[in-house]
Amino acid sequence: MSRFVTRRAAKIAAALAVAALALSACGGDNTQGPAFVAPKVNATPSPTTPAIPFEFSITPADKKKDLPVSTEIGTKVSGGEVTSVTLTDKSGKSVKGNLRDDKSSWVPSAPLKYDMSYTATVVATSAAGQAETKKISFSTRGRSGNDIGSGLYLFDGKTYGVAMPVVVEFSPGIPKKDRAAVQRRLFVQTDPPQPGVWHWVSSGTQAYYRAPDYWQAGTKITVRAALEGIPLSNGRVGDQDRKATAKIGDKFVMKVDNKTKKMQVLKNDKLVKTFPVSLGKPSTPSSSGTMIVMDKQEHTIFDTFAELGPEEGYRTEIDFAQRLTWGGEFIHSAPWSVGDQGVRNVSHGCVNLAPGNASWLFGQTKVGDPITIKGTERKLEAGNGWTAWNLSWSDYIKGSALPVPAALKGSPATATPTPTATD
Repeated sequence: MSRFVTRRAAKIAAALAVAALALSACGGDNTQGPAFVAPKVNATPSPTTPAIPFEFSITPADKKKDLPVSTEIGTKVSGGEVTSVTLTDKSGKSVKGNLRDDKSSWVPSAPLKYDMSYTATVVATSAAGQAETKKISFSTRGRSGNDIGSGLYLFDGKTYGVAMPVVVEFSPGIPKKDRAAVQRRLFVQTDPPQPGVWHWVSSGTQAYYRAPDYWQAGTKITVRAALEGIPLSNGRVGDQDRKATAKIGDKFVMKVDNKTKKMQVLKNDKLVKTFPVSLGKPSTPSSSGTMIVMDKQEHTIFDTFAELGPEEGYRTEIDFAQRLTWGGEFIHSAPWSVGDQGVRNVSHGCVNLAPGNASWLFGQTKVGDPITIKGTERKLEAGNGWTAWNLSWSDYIKGSALPVPAALKGSPATATPTPTATD
């Protein structure tokens, strides 16, 4: 039908198969082979690797003041490892937290309190078993009042489609110089494990997290955007911590080909439906690319007067609308174009379906289900919707503000081809 514009602003577990070569001997019954004795060789002592000196330091500096509530207890150890970290506030109450996987720091499970004194006790043990304890005290600053807005497009207890990226939104966008620090405060756990990578849109207003391939059906995703109090170079600070645990449902994929003007619907990789569609006419084409269902509205109103003006604008009630882009491309019911569906494109960029087909599809889809459209006059613009899947994996990981683990850099064993659209 039409375009409805609403502007909104690692460690991978790589399993390597190792072939164990075993040598065996076979012999006949009641026979004895010749005895082979290895020649005597004077052994040369192997050079020994010098022991790494045990060194241990922590941050922040003792008696440091005015620290952000996002402060972590940094740990640096050589010739040993951190064995315990304890953090207590001035009343002696313990603060929960965990070491990062690389043990570079200990992260509190929730933001620290404002204007509060803390004491950290860290124990490290050398390879030889020597334990050393370091203790520091520090205090946090008060509230800034100059927060940066943030949002997490993942809601606790919800079920999403297999292409659902973890999406964190920022307003205004995060400056490039701050993105690595912010990204280090974005935590994602998946069960079963499917490690992924963060990707920043150029404006810094959104960051996506996805794996090399779609999530496995049944995956549990736990997210923490630990942003409260994190200082940025533009004088702003993170507004709050956001958490969610969600589930991935059955694999449900839609594919639209402009040449045939048909939609194929696959559930768990099996074709279940084929629908005729009408896409955007040449003057207002639909976008070719891999998009994601971002929102679903059983009944809504498309009002285009603000965008198109009084001559071309209109206000129309729409059923079974599923948003695909911020620019206003939807899948929706279009009873007025049933005769055109499967034959010609007449919409302003949306995917038109007959009412019965649109109703059935609406009842099946989830936010996070992917749709790939190919063969139209326009390519999907980066950031126009959740476009995390509209890039090859090798291009996608270039958007990370932190180094990408070697195991995630595109090895065929770890990065299956991304289902991008072609013209």
